[in-house]
Amino acid sequence: MSQFKRIEDADNLAGKTALVRVDFNVPVANGRVTDDTRLRAALDTVNSLSGKGAKVALLAHFGRPKGEVKPDLSLRPVADAFAKVVGAPVAFAEDCVGEVAENAIAQIQGGGVILLENTRFHPGEEKNDPELAREMAKLGDIYVNDAFSAAHRAHASTEGIAHHLPAYAGRAMERELDALEAALGNPKRPVLAVVGGAKVSTKIDLLKNLVSRVDALAIGGGMANTFLAAGGHPVGKSLCEHDLADTCREIEARASDSGCDILLPQDVVVAKEFAANAEHRTCSTGEVGDDEMILDAGPQTVGLLAIAMDAAKTLVWNGPLGAFETEPFDKATVSAARGAAERVKAGKLTGVAGGGDTVAALNHAGVADDFSFVSTAGGAFLEWMEGKTLPGVEVLKG
Repeated sequence: MSQFKRIEDADNLAGKTALVRVDFNVPVANGRVTDDTRLRAALDTVNSLSGKGAKVALLAHFGRPKGEVKPDLSLRPVADAFAKVVGAPVAFAEDCVGEVAENAIAQIQGGGVILLENTRFHPGEEKNDPELAREMAKLGDIYVNDAFSAAHRAHASTEGIAHHLPAYAGRAMERELDALEAALGNPKRPVLAVVGGAKVSTKIDLLKNLVSRVDALAIGGGMANTFLAAGGHPVGKSLCEHDLADTCREIEARASDSGCDILLPQDVVVAKEFAANAEHRTCSTGEVGDDEMILDAGPQTVGLLAIAMDAAKTLVWNGPLGAFETEPFDKATVSAARGAAERVKAGKLTGVAGGGDTVAALNHAGVADDFSFVSTAGGAFLEWMEGKTLPGVEVLKG
């Protein structure tokens, strides 16, 4: 990933227009942005370009208009919110291509910022229509992709446009790619991956890829139940995909061939009902009753994970170890996350994490800011972990 082009590589931008793909798909209620996290993430890139005297024209999608103009999915309210983040006026164009966009960009000065209307109002956006990509490209002199979260989609504004202009990674994209390179591309070894979540079926590709790239793989959450059942352990009423037993055994065989140790729970927290503060007990994985369900990993398992962290130099984390949203079944996730954070802060571990549940779990544990990097990219982060090519990244390579 080190071959991608960065903003520093773009020279003589004064008076030129930089088309910047951002992720402004933010929550809006009653015409107001309720969470500006993604807006703030774009600030570094926008300031870098405007500081060089470039006009900064922002391309973004919002919601799922399915190629139709839908006023309730207009980005206009987002322009007002971003102006507060920037601390300067942000103009708005009623379209992202054609005369309307061209005239609107012409009216701003070098260093100015303008947000173009929702790219998905055009049916050719999600189809990566070559003509739409060419029309977008006519508006600018360079293209910057700062939306890693959309990089796994080959759309006109994320992939097609980059074939018509010099293309660069924005600051947020750059940080993401550098972190991923440190995690799996060229990591310090040994590498430990922690993968949790509800179902093996949603992460088969991920697991198959990781066992060939990491030194140890710890499996938690509902996924671990399926592996335990495949190994002959009783799982009672637990969430479990019994039909994937052969898949689990195949993944374990691949791990063995690759020299990757798979770490499964040795003890678990079980209850007869899934409810907050339900009556529960801790037992070995061979002692789960028929009327019980596994809802968290036990303290022995957390201790073994801590030993694995001590042996590792790099940690890649995706998914919780238990039903962390409901107490007391958050203990394993919180304990392990805090242990990882301590090692990262002490300089003993590079910790990279990502995925929706993962971010929520680390926030719940109060340690999201202590990891080396936490990706909020969701699907793009998962596809990268699965070893898949991300179209929006490939086009940035020099």
